[in-house]
Amino acid sequence: MFGDFLKRLTQPEPQTLIETDARLALCALLIRIARSDGDYAISEINRIDRITVARYGLSPFEATKLRSEAEILESEAPDTVRFTRAIKNAVPYDDRRAVVEAAWSVALSDGQRADEEDALLRLVASLLGVRDVDSALARQKAAQA
Repeated sequence: MFGDFLKRLTQPEPQTLIETDARLALCALLIRIARSDGDYAISEINRIDRITVARYGLSPFEATKLRSEAEILESEAPDTVRFTRAIKNAVPYDDRRAVVEAAWSVALSDGQRADEEDALLRLVASLLGVRDVDSALARQKAAQA
């Protein structure tokens, strides 16, 4: 279903994504992080929907549709390293930094700090080119929310 999109995203020199494609890729990354501990909790699903409503001005119906598409994309996407590096090359830094904050809020939304999510988030932040200090600030901000 997303073969052409993934091919464009993972080519050696990906172009900057149009807004709808960036939304989809970033939402899929949030889903990958939420699923990383083997428990894709309803609190994480709800948090992803709230993030997309707030971040992109979507209605709840549109957010659910985006998440459903992103769930499929995430399951079809290549390994996290290639997928995340492709996003890094196609999405501006400020958007990537905001995604790390959103990812921390998803990971912490179930009230548990799972080792798998922590490890994946550290890797993702690094692969996205988000500075350690920005990632730590994002985690602190998400924990306070």
